[in-house]
Amino acid sequence: MARISLLSLPLAAPSKGIAPRWAQLGQRLLPWLLPLTLFALWWLASRNHWMSEQILPTPALVWNSAVELAAGELWSHLAISLQRLFWGLLAGVSAGAILGASLGFSARAERLVFPTFSALAQVPTLAWIPLFMVFFGIGETLKLVVLVKAIVVPVTLHTLVGVRDAQPNLREAARVLRVPGHLLIRRLVLPAALPAFMAGVRLALAAGWTSLLAVELLASSEGIGYLMVWARQLFMLDIVFVCIVVIGVLGVVMDRGIGWLDRKWVHWPHPATAQIRRGPRYEGWQRLQPWLLPLLLLALWQAATQQGWVDPNILVSPWAVLQTILAGVLDGSLTTALGKSLGRALGGLLLGGSLGFAVGLWLGLSRRSERLLGPTLSALRQIAIFAWVPLLTAWFGLGELAKWVFIALAAFFPLFIATQRSVLNLSPQLREAAQVLRLNLWQRLRRLVLPGAASGIFAGLRLSLIYAWMGTLGAEYFMPSNGGIGSLMIGAQQLLRMDLIMSGMLLVGLTGATLNLFGQRLETRATRWRHA
Repeated sequence: MARISLLSLPLAAPSKGIAPRWAQLGQRLLPWLLPLTLFALWWLASRNHWMSEQILPTPALVWNSAVELAAGELWSHLAISLQRLFWGLLAGVSAGAILGASLGFSARAERLVFPTFSALAQVPTLAWIPLFMVFFGIGETLKLVVLVKAIVVPVTLHTLVGVRDAQPNLREAARVLRVPGHLLIRRLVLPAALPAFMAGVRLALAAGWTSLLAVELLASSEGIGYLMVWARQLFMLDIVFVCIVVIGVLGVVMDRGIGWLDRKWVHWPHPATAQIRRGPRYEGWQRLQPWLLPLLLLALWQAATQQGWVDPNILVSPWAVLQTILAGVLDGSLTTALGKSLGRALGGLLLGGSLGFAVGLWLGLSRRSERLLGPTLSALRQIAIFAWVPLLTAWFGLGELAKWVFIALAAFFPLFIATQRSVLNLSPQLREAAQVLRLNLWQRLRRLVLPGAASGIFAGLRLSLIYAWMGTLGAEYFMPSNGGIGSLMIGAQQLLRMDLIMSGMLLVGLTGATLNLFGQRLETRATRWRHA
């Protein structure tokens, strides 16, 4: 018996080491399970002709198209889009940094300029596109202006906050050390503001890339967006698939690249700076100063139209815009269009936001599920939202279903990411408390997980609400059927109805600001117990 046990010992020892190796291998292969499963279903569907090849091209056809496009045509269109993005980033980041630093250094400049800038920023970039198309045509100037508009807002806001919030400590240090002005900027202001500036550049890069694709889909004869529209019109969805993959890869590369620059340049400890905090309250005469610039702009606008400095077909008077709004409210055309858009936004938010919350909660609670689904969802998140438009319109048409799917997709990722991160960042002590109290899953969610993650979840809900509203405009631009404020603005652009375009922009901006305020109030009320 002893001899048998001795012989068995060498055989038993390796088996204990093999199990962990297989477990490690399984953990490494787990993220590939979902994409491989989806690829297998795609191959089976195309092989068995479950769907038409025009609707769902075969993997082999997509690969052949990728090889053909890589031979030359893809790179020419991609180079044009990247060149546009480069010049837009150069102009937008430079302008945003200068404007943000100027407002951050001067409290008076902030009082005079920032309220007007903030009000104009409430109008999404998409809502400006019909107006810019009338002003600048559909050439390269249009793309550059749209890019600068999308990029300058986040860069200005974050630079302003970085410079402004550093001022009290910098003034005190400068007075004590008697630091010259140029050293103050170089040694203190720039390091203090750089984290916020980089956060703004990161947001600006994503906003600029998304806006560029949107304007290329709407009005372009070159670029990766145009290539997708051309392929969609010919029902060559294999090319659309290739473009979506390329856009996703570029999204990953740009996000990783800006993250690498952030880590390389901002290598000192610093607080989170992505949150824009409110500035100081205005008192006395300061309360009137924010109104000076908008009143001056309105006066110049009215004078330009009255004196004929600008073609009235290009720039109508403020009074004409107000008359159009009043007439649209009285006859119901504007209110009906706005009501349809709001219904779509809220419906898409309910669909996409609910799914995002559920998936984020699931992945936040289950490490294995996160390893299984997380990498695939992270890769899909890098694909700019408007890259899905040609595919969705081919699959679902131009009706309500396609709009709802697109809006739900826009609302899904903000709430999914916020929920997952909030749950993952919960204190480990909560898990220990749940084990000690022997709480079941429902009790853990109700008493520990959801209250602890509530702040992040409601912040994600507010962001999803904004994205759903922006997605509604995009859906109505690219699927102009069954009404809506976006469809009305695109139609007005084709008819050169500048009064109607500006009326729609004003309503879109006011609605977006109202939704943002509603989201902030909801977040504050839902999490007020945390600050009590």
